[in-house]
Amino acid sequence: MKVNFFATLRDIAGGKTVEFDVDHGITAKELLDAIIARFPSMKKELLNQDGRMYGHVHFFINGRDVQFMDDEFQTTIMADDTVNIFPAVGGG
Repeated sequence: MKVNFFATLRDIAGGKTVEFDVDHGITAKELLDAIIARFPSMKKELLNQDGRMYGHVHFFINGRDVQFMDDEFQTTIMADDTVNIFPAVGGG
């Protein structure tokens, strides 16, 4: 599954697009866990002390921010879905 990273997250990921060897049909939470497992230093960029995604970080599935979807991080991601993750400018 391909994940596109933007802004400062590209430096951590080593590029714009990274391929993850995960099962299709996983949840957004499972993909987020796989991203952090592969890039541990990304955790502090994405999650607060409570393990919740910062409000200024956007995790998009097919152009929709998962934090505002009905199932939030339990949303299922399929093989042909587009995943983009980026911190908003001025976030911190």
